[in-house]
Amino acid sequence: MKIGLYFGSFNPIHAGHLIIAQTLFQRGGLDQVWFVVSPQNPFKKQESLAHEHDRLRMVELAIEDNFDFRASDVEFRMPKPSYTIDTLTLLSEKHPQHQFSLFLGSDNLSHFHKWKNYKAILEHYPILVYPRPGEVKRLDHPGVSYVDAPLLDISATFIRQSIQDGLSVRYLLPERVEQYILAKKLYE
Repeated sequence: MKIGLYFGSFNPIHAGHLIIAQTLFQRGGLDQVWFVVSPQNPFKKQESLAHEHDRLRMVELAIEDNFDFRASDVEFRMPKPSYTIDTLTLLSEKHPQHQFSLFLGSDNLSHFHKWKNYKAILEHYPILVYPRPGEVKRLDHPGVSYVDAPLLDISATFIRQSIQDGLSVRYLLPERVEQYILAKKLYE
């Protein structure tokens, strides 16, 4: 099967993540999308992250009615911070029957060369790039495809701040995710 890997902290998962995943799933010729919940992104600070199990549960709730989507906690058992190449290698060894592709926002292209073993990623894993706001550096490589997807600027930071301010996040989050956040008093 062709599996698209959507890495992220998903802190929390929101409508923008789901729209991008569905678009890349359809336009990328994929059989499934796996949301890989990252315990710690090496390029981000840990301070405002909800617990990894809460973030995984929110992903599960957000995608529970889509049988083409899966939630993955593979990085929970790996050394932190998580590096994409290590996760890709582990998944490829564990599931040799699958061909894994990487989802990448165009905003990540400007620092992709700083990723651990980025040349190995380019060599062995197709990359599906979706548009993000701001200036975009293109990466011309046979393994990189640019996918026509909606330009979304929904920010998890904005959502967390809205929750802290007691404002509604209706329509920004799947309803079950919003209920989970409220019940667990996350981001308050």
